[in-house]
Amino acid sequence: MDFGFSEQQRDVQNLARQILGDNVCPESLAQYDAYKADRFDRELWAKLAEAGLLGLAIAEEQGGMGFGYFEIALLIEEAGRSIAPLPLISHLVSAALPIQQFGSAEQKQRYLPGVSSGEIILSAALAEPYNEDPTQPILTTATADGESLVLSGDKTAVPFAHLADRILLSVKMADGVAVVLLDPKAAGVSLTPMQVTTYEPQFALSLDKVRIAPEDILAGPENGRAVMQWLTERTTVALCAHQLGASDKAMRMTASYTAERKQFGVLISTFQAVGHRAANCFIDVECLRLNTYQAVSRLDGGLDAVNEVHIAKIWAGDVGHRVSYAAQHLHGGTGIDRDYPLWRYCTWLRYNEMTLGSSAKNLASLGKRIAAGEAFCR
Repeated sequence: MDFGFSEQQRDVQNLARQILGDNVCPESLAQYDAYKADRFDRELWAKLAEAGLLGLAIAEEQGGMGFGYFEIALLIEEAGRSIAPLPLISHLVSAALPIQQFGSAEQKQRYLPGVSSGEIILSAALAEPYNEDPTQPILTTATADGESLVLSGDKTAVPFAHLADRILLSVKMADGVAVVLLDPKAAGVSLTPMQVTTYEPQFALSLDKVRIAPEDILAGPENGRAVMQWLTERTTVALCAHQLGASDKAMRMTASYTAERKQFGVLISTFQAVGHRAANCFIDVECLRLNTYQAVSRLDGGLDAVNEVHIAKIWAGDVGHRVSYAAQHLHGGTGIDRDYPLWRYCTWLRYNEMTLGSSAKNLASLGKRIAAGEAFCR
């Protein structure tokens, strides 16, 4: 059995690496530091659209390439490797994929061609204050008014909400959970800027009796929770893929540095302690790669991946943590110099770790599944 990438997957990976590598550098990223500008490279966005990469998993009839989730994950891994200033996860995975999978024919035709061309930007509001489970909204509620819904409540940490044409979010109803596509410019919607360590534009979203027309209801209360579970798993693993790319780059950056830096007239890469620390980073990154690809593969094949998602989350959190610490340690004072690019990777590794949740909590959750006979039992 061949466990390698298919030819089309290698082509996607190489094309994404080439475009992102050629267009993202420390100098280009510096313009977004400290919120000097929106962390969104429109020219790069247009280049990805022109290359077809924004339409990887969009059906051909909607202007896409008709590939699957695995190809998107490879694109996002490369975005992590370059920490590209683009809303790829929120746009492609958290919003466009659910529309492709669960949307009506009219919704697909209205949004997905623009997704592929880069003309439409989508986002998703997956967290509430003190509630990070989008399958169980608490603060955001909806009531039916004829065929429409009326929304009130709050969401937090919504990426690129000010640029989005629609924001996917879940709402609590009396008989279940509904999923809607919110127009952020609609009456009753207010956006409050938030500041995060990565400088990605994020917003607190407040809803006050916002009316959602029937054509913007993605899923009703009878199946909304299942839709949110579906997209949450894919969003989680996409974050793991981003963490993989960033970890791999930080590890390789550190290896290159130690191969050039001398102490006492000797390359520090020849020091046994340095070699062991770097080797541990390599092993960590390869383990994260294996577990991320396993989860990606199962999701791409439409298979149950609850356990694999848990495992990938645990590895992504721990590996990002260990690699960022080791990279800083082996770089010495250079690692925290903002004229040197490592600090951005360490910031993103920490941010992704916190977004994915405590590894101890994720490990305990997996342990409960094992104890209940829901994992690794025949």
